[in-house]
Amino acid sequence: MSDHEHSVLLNTGSQMPLLGLGTYKLRGIENIMLTVDAALGAGYRHFDTAAVYRNEVEVGLALRELLPKHGLLRDDVFITSKLGPRDQGPMASEACQRSLDQLGLDYIDLFLVHWPGTQGLHVEDPHNSANRAQSWAALEEFHKRGKFRAIGVSNYTVRHLEELLVSCKVAPAVLQVEFHPRLVQRELRELCAQRGVCFEAYSSLGTGALLSDPAVLKVASGCGRSVAQVLLRWAVQQNVPVLPKSCHPSRVLENGQLFNFELSQEDMDKLTSLDNGQRFCWDPTLVA
Repeated sequence: MSDHEHSVLLNTGSQMPLLGLGTYKLRGIENIMLTVDAALGAGYRHFDTAAVYRNEVEVGLALRELLPKHGLLRDDVFITSKLGPRDQGPMASEACQRSLDQLGLDYIDLFLVHWPGTQGLHVEDPHNSANRAQSWAALEEFHKRGKFRAIGVSNYTVRHLEELLVSCKVAPAVLQVEFHPRLVQRELRELCAQRGVCFEAYSSLGTGALLSDPAVLKVASGCGRSVAQVLLRWAVQQNVPVLPKSCHPSRVLENGQLFNFELSQEDMDKLTSLDNGQRFCWDPTLVA
């Protein structure tokens, strides 16, 4: 990764691009090839998948076939995947290897524990905590072997992250959580800043709900940008990486145009003031 201007430095010493392509719900090899091709052409160098997305094979294949077309090598892109909730605990090591195999990679740049709970367990079951610890030990082993260049977590709350920071041998490099103007996550961001964990956003558009928010529309109109660009720029201007997803090449291109404009401090404050703790995705706060 050579473009340090548009990336963040992880605690591993590696650079992670501020802009990545999210691939949740992106299915079918033709669709994935088209989208990845558009993303590479638009300058995306980070691709985010997960075991539960059921597209690791296709994403890996698309990158292998398309990188040469764009004059790129494997080391020019940053690839993230995640451990599924069904594989927490005893099955974590096997699942880690499966993601490597399905992506067809010798190494994954970033591998995350996708969720603090275990599929099939009640949210209050104390085994959730034990399984998280066992999963993290598996990720640490793959990190030690160089198979995962960085490891981290997703959807962890302050409590989950503090628990991990006390017990881990390898500190998490990234926390990926829902983040947008209605869910500013101040306490989590402060903890990440204190402990050197990169805070990364998903669902920057609030699953689309924020695209019609009057306050966001007003900011977008005032600066002559799309609503999606404004919401994404709000995050990257705070040095928070984003993972917009779309299967439409024109929108992939539009979402990637974040680094040739800047929001005023007044507009940044207007967006931040929308914070009301609203989640549009999953709520991990009750997971033991």
